[in-house]
Formats: sequence, C-alpha cells, structure tokens
Amino acid sequence: MPQSVLVVDDEPKIVALLVGYLEASGFKVHQAFDGNGALAVFREMQPDCLVLDINMPGMDGLSVAREVRKKSDLPIIFLTARADEMDRIIGLELGADDYVSKPFSPRELVARVKAVLRRAGPKEGTDSARIVRGTVSLDARTRRVTIGGTPLNLTAVQFDILALIIREPGRAWSRLEILEGFSGSSYEGYERTIDAHIKNIRKAMGDDSDAPRFIETVRGIGYRFMEQKDGA
Repeated sequence: MPQSVLVVDDEPKIVALLVGYLEASGFKVHQAFDGNGALAVFREMQPDCLVLDINMPGMDGLSVAREVRKKSDLPIIFLTARADEMDRIIGLELGADDYVSKPFSPRELVARVKAVLRRAGPKEGTDSARIVRGTVSLDARTRRVTIGGTPLNLTAVQFDILALIIREPGRAWSRLEILEGFSGSSYEGYERTIDAHIKNIRKAMGDDSDAPRFIETVRGIGYRFMEQKDGA
C-alpha cells in the first residue's frame, strides 16, 4: 500500500505541481488549500507525511502544526519563504522535521519527503539496536525511547538526533556534526535548527538546560549527552 502525503498550500499551482511529482514517485497524495481544510483532511485520511505552507490566510501553517502535534508525530515538512527565519525556528520548535524554502525544486521536495519517511520507519537489522544509558533506554529497531520505563513522544528527527549523541556519552558534538550525522548531509541546513530540536528533546525528557541530567550545552561548540550512572 503506497504511503500518503498531505500537501497544503494556498497556491493551487504549487499544490498541483507537488501532487504531480509525488504521485509520479509512487505516493498517494491528498491536498488542501487552507488551514481548516488541512485539519479536516488530516483527521479523515491520517496521512503518513504532511507538507505544509507556513504563510496561509486565516489559520496559518504554524497553527495547523500545533493542532496536528496534539494527536500525531507524523513527519512535517514546512514550506517557507527565504526571509522567514523566525517562522522556520518556530516551526521546528513546534516539532517540524524539515523545511524547504521557496522557490524550491520539486525533486528536492520529493527527496525530503522520502528521507523523513525513511527516518520515521522501523529499522530492521540495526546493529546495537538497544542502547541503555542510566534510566534512558533507546531502541533503534522499534524507534522507542523510555526514561525509567516511561515512553517519550519524539518526532523522527528528534529520535535520530538523540540516537546519534547517546551512542557516545561525554563526546562534544558540534551543531554541524549533529546536522550531518542525522540527515546524512548538511543539506540546506542551518545549524540553528539543531538548537530548536535539542530544546524539544530536552522538553520531552524533562531535562533542564540550566541544570541538565541528560543533554549538556557545550559553549562555543554544541551539545553532549552526559555520562550516566547505572540505574541513576
């Protein structure tokens, strides 16, 4: 059964363009042209991925993402104008997995959709699938993280970042290393996106940036997953 993508943009030409490219790549595509329509289609069709324009009249893409995140951790890719840096950061803090700036290549957008869906899926035959650091347990095969047995709700990108840095406790990772490590390249990426993702991971873990137990800021460099005592 093909994976499904919901494309939301108030410009019909952009929607039609993306529908054509995504369908040619084997996806089932749903479409909407405003925020309320997007939420209605999301609730009815339960797509596997959401491609969402930020700047729409009425309910904008950020508001749609807030509502979607209350019910689902499906991958979200934002479409943004190049000048909207703060919108991109806010979107990432809301739990978006990626963003593509307008004007964009439809082929690149399709590649991004494939990448976020690949990251969101289970990993079969993964080496060292289960990692335990103190009370934190991460299973790369099932893509589940627990703290003291309590499951965390992480997006695909948040999981991949945590899976990267948890493998080497104590190591200081630069933002660029993290960006390249979880995405496979430095893509359009923008190292400040890592700050937004780390903020969300900390929130999910109940971690305090001022007195961290799990993820520590390394000033002038980036972040590290802290050494954990067994059972601590």
